Amino acid sequence: MKKFTLSIVAFLLISISIFAQKPQKLTSNQIYEKIEKLNFLGTALYIAAHPDDENTRLIAYLSNNVKARTGYLSLTRGDGGQNLIGPEIRELLGVIRTQELLAARRIDGGEQFFTRANDFGYSKHPDETLEIWNKEQVLSDVVWAIRTFKPDVIINRFNHRTPGTTHGHHTTSALLSVEAFDKVGDKNVFPEQLKHTNVWQPKRLFFNTSSWFYSDKKQFEDASKDFTKFDVGVYYPLKGLSNNELASMASSQHLCQGFGRLTTRGEQNEYIEFLKGAAPKDKNDIFSGINTTWNRIKNGGEIGEILYNVEEKFDFINPSKHLPKLMEAFNLIKELEDTHWRKIKEKQVKEIIEACLGLYLEASVISSTGTPNSTINVDFEVLNRSDVNIELTSITSVIDNKTIYKGFELTQNKKFSFKESFLLKTNDFSDPYWLRKEASLGMYRVDNQQLIGKPETPRSVKVDFNLIINLTPIIITKDVVVRYAERDQGEIYEPFEILPKITTKIKDKVLIFSDSIPKNITVEVKAGANYVSGKVSLKIPENWSVSPKEIAFSIQQKNDKQTVEFLVTPSNNQSEGTLEVIATSEGKEYKKELIEINYNHIPKQVVLSDSKAKIVRLNIQKAGNYIGYIKGAGDAVPESLRQIGYTVVAVNPSEITAENLHKYDAIVLGIRAYNVVKELKFKQKFLLEYVEKGGNMIVQYNTSRRVDVAAPYTLNLSRDRVTDEFAEVRILAKDNSLLNFPNKITDEDFKGWVQERGLYFPGSWSDEYIPILSMNDKGETAKNGSLLIAKHGKGNYIYTGLSFFRELPAGVSGAYKLFANMLSVGKENIKIKKETKK
Repeated sequence: MKKFTLSIVAFLLISISIFAQKPQKLTSNQIYEKIEKLNFLGTALYIAAHPDDENTRLIAYLSNNVKARTGYLSLTRGDGGQNLIGPEIRELLGVIRTQELLAARRIDGGEQFFTRANDFGYSKHPDETLEIWNKEQVLSDVVWAIRTFKPDVIINRFNHRTPGTTHGHHTTSALLSVEAFDKVGDKNVFPEQLKHTNVWQPKRLFFNTSSWFYSDKKQFEDASKDFTKFDVGVYYPLKGLSNNELASMASSQHLCQGFGRLTTRGEQNEYIEFLKGAAPKDKNDIFSGINTTWNRIKNGGEIGEILYNVEEKFDFINPSKHLPKLMEAFNLIKELEDTHWRKIKEKQVKEIIEACLGLYLEASVISSTGTPNSTINVDFEVLNRSDVNIELTSITSVIDNKTIYKGFELTQNKKFSFKESFLLKTNDFSDPYWLRKEASLGMYRVDNQQLIGKPETPRSVKVDFNLIINLTPIIITKDVVVRYAERDQGEIYEPFEILPKITTKIKDKVLIFSDSIPKNITVEVKAGANYVSGKVSLKIPENWSVSPKEIAFSIQQKNDKQTVEFLVTPSNNQSEGTLEVIATSEGKEYKKELIEINYNHIPKQVVLSDSKAKIVRLNIQKAGNYIGYIKGAGDAVPESLRQIGYTVVAVNPSEITAENLHKYDAIVLGIRAYNVVKELKFKQKFLLEYVEKGGNMIVQYNTSRRVDVAAPYTLNLSRDRVTDEFAEVRILAKDNSLLNFPNKITDEDFKGWVQERGLYFPGSWSDEYIPILSMNDKGETAKNGSLLIAKHGKGNYIYTGLSFFRELPAGVSGAYKLFANMLSVGKENIKIKKETKK
């Protein structure tokens, strides 16, 4: 039975993921639910710090049970987290997590917003957070979100009164929400926003509390008597699902963070504490005392009379019978003076009209990309599946304002298919808008006020279908999409992207030269159009050289690639800089790389980044060469080690035996290996036997929650971490070979680290271990567990929470030297081959 339940949940999640990318095709039940939401004029905004911070139970409840327009404002895009499903980190991880949030909102019914705050990694206190974030800018973005979304109630995920007890980003989100609540109605606060919106004052502010925020259960029970409480486990017969099932399915979209979970059912209480504003008259109704009917807006009463009647008498068998009344309401909504509600309700009622008619309107292309100012051929499909009189008068391409007259009478179930060509009249691309300009450690740069807060770049390639329905003109706008079929997947929809004519790519974003020997650097040139030609060159730092200076390329077919090869010679001395790829064609320079992110649970994403790489000339020595790497949650450490000359072999956990391990000079376990590779607990005896017989085993960090790394001696993981990448590193074991062979490690080697020093350090350990380093964040006690080494039999066991998975891909010289020393432990008698000068 358990296996059957898991299969059903998996099927539901896969179905939602696949169909989330396809056009909406609403059932009668879904149409009715949209009418219920059309008739509720109340808005709630939930505020927290990261993707997966949001309480999907409460968002789903407000959206589906209360019928409120519900939004989630995540201050960051989660760029500083780890990725359990692939290699993307930092900005690319933020793109994935943005789309996972949108996937979650498609399930729980909410809307999604962001600020420009960059998730720079774990923070222990809001003071630290606001030293890195620009407080005024983030506060401005919170105020902007409130002024544009106009919530009646705001709910904070975290407690603003307890700084230092949780992630600094968490508390900061609540602090800024409380401050914004008092400022959004003041026209003198961020007055530049008022060119695009109006001041707004929410009615009340809450904190979504729980027993987690209290020291014991009794304390929470006593306090909760004064809180608003409601059961979010309600059942929705129209969906065949309970609210907590919906919520579980929504949170399961956060796959890169390991949030896949079983659905739950039954009674489940949520608690919210009133903080500010006008207290609700009914303690258990957060909208109590707020007019959420059509009467809240001028001339809304007449619209309400029509639409409440449609809701009350809704015909699930034949929804199109309500078309006359819906069109009557539509005409009245268009005349509303309240521009905020007019825009929202016009969009909602048009979706309902379209669905009641079974109206299918599609504009699709075969190729998934186009270039600025090129022409695309669009296939149209138009179908009216009702008996209502509809005329397609014309279509208008939004991107070039081209209108083409049609004059089709859309008779019942008669499909019209035709083709048209449009000009992509733009110089903008489809890449994430927040990544277009160089970011600081704490903030993304977005200068266009009207883009701030949007989850993704608005689609510019759209088509207006100009219709007459029951003698009433109505415009329904559709994105141009890509539609095709795969024999093993069926029908697939993807977004249509506008991309550069030429993109280039260097495989490795960090190029490490461990000696002065030149390396061949391969550059891939990709054509975004047919018949592309030009020249490509490399811009390199002073004291480096490249040959040849430029190479010609010629590509006949769109999406084809051509590779060219340059010989790059590093400087004689240790140095680092940037290598930039420049392609020129018809007098124009192209400096972007195209990155595609393609996972089943989110729409395909494209990112344009600068086509460049960090280049590092290292003075580094190595002992031992043949490394076995057991992959954990995913990192780029193997690729980084190969760059400095190691032979790194991926070791399949199922193939770990005593016989298979002895050939390696060292065995390295990737990050979170014991968290995610369940088979390791059955293979640990072979790994420890390998060490005992003289092997060298390096274990990188694992999270402390429910994991046993089965070390040879007592070693207890903790949540200790050092988040300040500039924190002082004190050497405890100066004479240990780990710091002296084959490279001398000094204070200089801990400069230039990125994001953090390390995480989830062991908090206690037995005497067999030697702590090598000591470090701590400001105001904290020394953390000595970042790098531990123990002799086990003839070999060595090393456990490290240092963030090599960030430092090596970032080209941090000292991290490479230290990792090389870890791999070389026990090999002091090996003669190191000196570099041969050429």
